[in-house]
Amino acid sequence: MFGIHELWLFALSGLLLNITPGPDTAYIVGRSIQLGWRGGAAAALGIGFGCLLHIVAAAVGLSALLAASAAAFTAIKLVGAAYLIYLGVQMLLSKPRGLAAAAATPDAVPRCDISLRNVFWQGALTNALNPKVALFFLAFLPQFVDVEAPHQGLAFLVLGLVFDLNGTLWNLGLAAVAARAVDRLRGSGAMLRWINRALGGLFIALGVRVALLQR
Repeated sequence: MFGIHELWLFALSGLLLNITPGPDTAYIVGRSIQLGWRGGAAAALGIGFGCLLHIVAAAVGLSALLAASAAAFTAIKLVGAAYLIYLGVQMLLSKPRGLAAAAATPDAVPRCDISLRNVFWQGALTNALNPKVALFFLAFLPQFVDVEAPHQGLAFLVLGLVFDLNGTLWNLGLAAVAARAVDRLRGSGAMLRWINRALGGLFIALGVRVALLQR
């Protein structure tokens, strides 16, 4: 279909790549810990939306431009790195709200004061501003499309959607597991503060790593 071959191998390879820890995983786990299942799900869906932008770009050839242009790659890389560092600083400085309520109500879980809409868009930007994702689609998708296929752009789009769907389902499961695990930390504002600091430090480190990324 559309010149796609070995779809099963593509789906399996994509799933293995999706479960590899990275900035997306860190963001989903962090928001699940801070905001529970709904926060983690919003992060997962945001990352899936950001991935769609890369899929469309690959289908129309913009990823090829990114790979060919050193200036474009550097610009996206630095913007993405700055955004990851910004998120990390936010997490370091954030204060869990509801600590007084948690002390009065043992079943209450301290949460960070951020809307689910912001979580969604931050997740989308975390993925969309990662140049490695664009280059991944450029290098990975063509391996599963016939070079003489009449509708290669459509084939890239279908493969990208399969990859994104698998990744989103995995990320939603990850959010559920992380949110369930943090239920054991109910009422522990001090623990949540340390988790925020650890995640903030991780995001800053990831931002520095992206900034040092070489083509």
